[in-house]
Amino acid sequence: MAAAAITDAAGRILLSRRPSGVHQGGLWEFPGGKLEPGESAVAGLRRELEEELGIRPLRARPLICVTHAYGDRTVALDVWRVDAYQGEAHGRQGQPLVWCAVEDLPSYPMPAADRPVVAALRLPDRYLITPDPGLTPNFLAGLERSLQSGIRLVQLRGGSPPGVEPERFAREVRRLCRDHGAALLINGAPSLAQALGADGVHLPARRLLRLSERPLGARHWVAASCHDATELRQAARCLVDFAVLSPVLATSSHPGARPLGWQRFGALVRLAGMPTYALGGLGAEHLEQAKAQGALGVAAIRGLWNR
Repeated sequence: MAAAAITDAAGRILLSRRPSGVHQGGLWEFPGGKLEPGESAVAGLRRELEEELGIRPLRARPLICVTHAYGDRTVALDVWRVDAYQGEAHGRQGQPLVWCAVEDLPSYPMPAADRPVVAALRLPDRYLITPDPGLTPNFLAGLERSLQSGIRLVQLRGGSPPGVEPERFAREVRRLCRDHGAALLINGAPSLAQALGADGVHLPARRLLRLSERPLGARHWVAASCHDATELRQAARCLVDFAVLSPVLATSSHPGARPLGWQRFGALVRLAGMPTYALGGLGAEHLEQAKAQGALGVAAIRGLWNR
């Protein structure tokens, strides 16, 4: 199936409601539908949007591919972001439509297959992983410069500067992030992220593999570090919101790790079924290359840190 996350000039997203009496009836969804035999996703999307909404997409790019198993069927979604189109969207088949702000998407009841799509729309395309605060002079000044450059998603890793109590330091980092409208994830125990009032937790692979369920509720972000298909499957089982997949390229921080390369990275992203960031020897200059392989964006330490 092909589906569209259609945006208007205000950045709102268009949702349509499924008719009652069908699979997942009454829930809100991203417009689209089944592909015809031999039809490409782009062609199918154009046809479906004309039939359902009376619009013709002018500019679209891949957003995420999701495969979800319901009790009675499996659904594969190829979702595209459409940010330019011709015509005025209206429910040509009588279906209700609503334009909603991105931050309001979680309040609309949707099929489970759409959950990763909502996460992909809410997340930025750059994910800053901080250097070790204990080894980084003027850490807070560097973080503020990074936030001023537009970073809106931060993972705090490491401890605290010498002589600074870790909890007090983490709360200061949280304050800086909130002042700039950025989300802060703590690399560590989920209970620690809650205690510090962070926006979520980032799970190292070793912690991810010990889980049997999602460790925090829906109002917190849950992210995980993954390096192969096994870890990505575990992230999906635990309903992780997004993954960081590495290393894509050779990196000095993990000199012994064998790089995935872009081709292998892209193949794993297509299996992930969740928003995925590329990590390992990357910076903002690799954004388009990462997106071309299906990634939401890039994650980096040195490549996104403003010294």
